[in-house]
Amino acid sequence: PANTARVSSLRAAWSGVMAESAACPAFRLGGARYDQGSFLGRLRHFIDIIDPSTLFVSERELKKCIKLLDDYKHGTLPPGVSDPWGWCHALCTQAIIHPDTGEKILMPFRMSGYVPFGTPIVSLWLNQSHNACVNYANRNATKPTPTSKFLQGYAGAVTSAVSLAVGLNVLIEKANRLSPATRRIIQRLVPFPAVATANICNVGLMRHTELSEGIDVLDGQGNVVGSSKIAARHAIMETAFTRVVLPMPIFVLPPIIMSYLERFVLRFLQSNRRLMLPIHSLVCLLTFGLSLPVAISLFPQMSQIAVSRLEPEIAVTTDCEVVTYNKGL
Repeated sequence: PANTARVSSLRAAWSGVMAESAACPAFRLGGARYDQGSFLGRLRHFIDIIDPSTLFVSERELKKCIKLLDDYKHGTLPPGVSDPWGWCHALCTQAIIHPDTGEKILMPFRMSGYVPFGTPIVSLWLNQSHNACVNYANRNATKPTPTSKFLQGYAGAVTSAVSLAVGLNVLIEKANRLSPATRRIIQRLVPFPAVATANICNVGLMRHTELSEGIDVLDGQGNVVGSSKIAARHAIMETAFTRVVLPMPIFVLPPIIMSYLERFVLRFLQSNRRLMLPIHSLVCLLTFGLSLPVAISLFPQMSQIAVSRLEPEIAVTTDCEVVTYNKGL
């Protein structure tokens, strides 16, 4: 009964799937319900992917979703399964299963776990460790990564990210020649470039194996036509850009919202100062939850690139003008 209730809640949260059945596009295995060529389509898609309710899908329900998709693939789907149900099951597996390895992503490192697990982490080291594991879990995994490479990437990513953030703050504190007003302004401006730079380092170092080994590129039928380091570079650059955009609303919106609250709910907050921290934390949590789907919707997960821009050896293996690759999240 508990599993049934959780799955019922998940189905209800997915934008009223059954209520929209009339306008729902025909289910297509490996496709997307919403247009991935437009930002709004990707936003709708990734809002479903990062839905925290998918964290509560049981192993039994996940196996049911996988079985339904396998039945569809082999043409043995039982009658009565509607298109909305097909998309619902596909989204469930996309939120939990890695598209390249077919393995479950650990709960804290799924995109649906990024906000609930990432927000309460206060320590900078733990925060960057969590970011590193999210970046690794959602990488392009068409090439195996040795444990030693993972550990090297993790150590480099976390050390560089923490060093950047802490080092900039130390430099500001020691800048005695600056006036107090100038120092305060810089202290307010430094956190964003520090976090953005740390995020770029984190993505690059956690996925550096892709740059040296390349990633698989696929033709229109999903067949691997080669391994490309150029496509890997594009994938990492696109992912890194989303990590720059991700903290922007988190730095901008909470101060504005808290200023508004302090102005219009001043009497209440003055008499309940203990509520300031939980209210601020809640505002940051909601902002994080808003900014994540917006950031990762900037590029489709399965990105495209012209064959003419790739290595010459790939061009001779296919007649396609455009190939696709898993950018990762």
